[in-house]
Amino acid sequence: MRQSVLEAVQAARLDGKPVVLATRLPDGEQVLLPDTAYPALSEAAGKALGSEKSGVHEVDGATWFLHAYNPPARIVIVGAVHIAQALVPLAVQLAYGITVVDPRRSFASEERFPNVAISNEWPDDAMDALRPDSRTAIVTLTHDPKLDDPALDRALKSDAFYIGALGSRKTHAKRLERLRELGHGDDALARIRGPVGLNIGAVTAPEIALSVLAEIVAVRRGGALA
Repeated sequence: MRQSVLEAVQAARLDGKPVVLATRLPDGEQVLLPDTAYPALSEAAGKALGSEKSGVHEVDGATWFLHAYNPPARIVIVGAVHIAQALVPLAVQLAYGITVVDPRRSFASEERFPNVAISNEWPDDAMDALRPDSRTAIVTLTHDPKLDDPALDRALKSDAFYIGALGSRKTHAKRLERLRELGHGDDALARIRGPVGLNIGAVTAPEIALSVLAEIVAVRRGGALA
């Protein structure tokens, strides 16, 4: 690999940008994608990033090995509650990057959430700083509109692949009305999964955490949600 290409790959990964290193076989010519000069190859690169699979592709009569470099998928958890304490270690085992957001420092502390990123900013400010993208899942767990609503407002303006909110159907209906008042239409509001989690009959905090993480995985991987 040329030094310039290696440096470009490393820079993209540090910036959290998805890139694909395309190597032409058998001569070893390399291109970093996406690149407007290679539209067909960039399209194949997009599919490789979407499937998160590196491999050999035939493009325009040439054989290329496409090595996909995706940034880690993230979960932003709003509300440092008991369910969050159960959700974090499960998500860590699946290699998700975790940020717990809660301005209540007695809740969002290193003692309660060791070895994960914590933001004590208000959720709207935290979301602005975190910049959720298409590899980000957002879950609100506080039941407090002062915390959940600003986070959901920002989430709906982002490319987050998953947005979930804890609460009963009645609570969720009221939440949707408040978000409509903030200017969100029905198509946008349909992105919110509430009540959050797959319907597995969960009762305890660990069971609810499991249902939430299962739904996140199902949405991300295209699995069954019924």
